[in-house]
Amino acid sequence: MNRFNGLIISFIAGISTTLGYLSIYIQGKKENIISKVLYFSSGVMITLSIIDLIPSSIKSFAIDKSFISSFANSILYFFIGFICCYLFDKIFKKEENLYNVGIISMLGIIIHNIPEGIATYVLSTINLKLGIILGIAVMLHNIPEGICIAIPIYYSTFNKQKAFLYTFISGISEFIGAFLSMLILYRYIDNGIMGILYSIIAGIMIYISLFELIKTSKKYDSNNLNIYIFIGSIFILCVEIITKL
Repeated sequence: MNRFNGLIISFIAGISTTLGYLSIYIQGKKENIISKVLYFSSGVMITLSIIDLIPSSIKSFAIDKSFISSFANSILYFFIGFICCYLFDKIFKKEENLYNVGIISMLGIIIHNIPEGIATYVLSTINLKLGIILGIAVMLHNIPEGICIAIPIYYSTFNKQKAFLYTFISGISEFIGAFLSMLILYRYIDNGIMGILYSIIAGIMIYISLFELIKTSKKYDSNNLNIYIFIGSIFILCVEIITKL
């Protein structure tokens, strides 16, 4: 069992977030790009939470508990994550602007990436083939996550270096999760803890999607752009299907 395999896979999967940075080079009207990308990103986050994070949480709990108990625990921690994000938003957010959307999105994705890195590392050290499959799935998920950080940061500052840096920080957090797992957490992580983390992250993602991404996008384009939420959802569904073949 080579533990360094997990570190390598987690690093590659995490750093793929920076590919989302390339979205700042899309040509077009600023307002249209921002609104469409934020709608697309919200579709990605909402769908990822519903079809991946919450089922993963229930599955983790169900190893040691009944399905009903697992479902109840998953919903409980989902709302804990949602409410914590709401309180964080109210306490620390002084004004609504595009830059804050990028920062909140980055923080939410970092919180998501750290346990994701732990999961990728643990699975890769147990079964390298399954770890590689999970790494590919995570890599494809991370690209649109990078978009929803890079676009708000770039169009609020017009600073390419800052957009890249924040996207990179978000991506490297996946490797940090894997590294911490190797050094400290590997022996302590159990199914219950992973179930809690998945649910809390889902709550955070849903809150960011509904009250940050969609809300802000409407300020830049009042037209009905719900189609881009649908496109984001279809994209993640395709990723899930492809990586499970």
